[in-house]
Amino acid sequence: MEENKLTTREKLKTYFEKGKQPTQSQFSDLIDSLKHKQDLLTDREVIILANTLSSINSPYISFANYTSENENCPIVISSQDEEDQIIQLGKITNGDPTKQYLLGKGPYSITAKEFSAKALTGTQYYYLRYQINSNYWISRLFGSNLPAISDGFNFGIFEDKVFYVEISKLDYGITMNIINTKIKFLNKTGESIQYIPSGGIWSYGYTAEDIVTDHYDASDFLAFSYKADLRNSNKSIECKVYNADNDDLLMTAYLASGQNNMNVSGGGLASQIRNLRVECNYMAE
Repeated sequence: MEENKLTTREKLKTYFEKGKQPTQSQFSDLIDSLKHKQDLLTDREVIILANTLSSINSPYISFANYTSENENCPIVISSQDEEDQIIQLGKITNGDPTKQYLLGKGPYSITAKEFSAKALTGTQYYYLRYQINSNYWISRLFGSNLPAISDGFNFGIFEDKVFYVEISKLDYGITMNIINTKIKFLNKTGESIQYIPSGGIWSYGYTAEDIVTDHYDASDFLAFSYKADLRNSNKSIECKVYNADNDDLLMTAYLASGQNNMNVSGGGLASQIRNLRVECNYMAE
């Protein structure tokens, strides 16, 4: 076969029709028509491949590991119809997040295998933040005196197109300790309402349940945001946060009727309080 002149598929098939005996030259044509795993792509092939990848519309994970060491941080992606994918969140080398497409159909369940955290000293911690929904980040610290990201740690169910995750190494200059605040959630409306508490370097996902936070004493405050789809409702809602120990009103958020309310801030902060109550009621007309 002449150099750079490939034999067509249709022609190759004729060499192996019933009763025929392929010649040495024909076998050579077949081998030269295949891509060997040791072959390097030509510039032309690389460009074609890049253009093909740019048109892919499949879900993917975008991750960045900004630690100074290449810690072992594997996550497991489980789909509905494929074997689990294990993705190593390795240290980035060019400053840009790494993209990896996901196999199978969603929704995808994302868990961690145990993250290593051996290269920390003094008051250094690893800061993990991720998005299972494009509307908010979930964040936490791990390593040193704080609990590790354990085997089976559940990131949640990912249904969007992109799952973002970042790991950084930070030195806060002080020792971080976990503190707990109880949050009681009372939805006194007929609408579906969820809230999300956050405290500086710690944040939780949207929930409609009572929870106990595990935020940090160095940023002992909590802010609140809410979401509620009220496009089919003619009643607005107010969500108030109280100090559950003395019923002091700390902040109020307003969810407007006729709108899909997303990430509506309550304004203000609940500082150094161990018991909170969130109450959502229809606004008086």
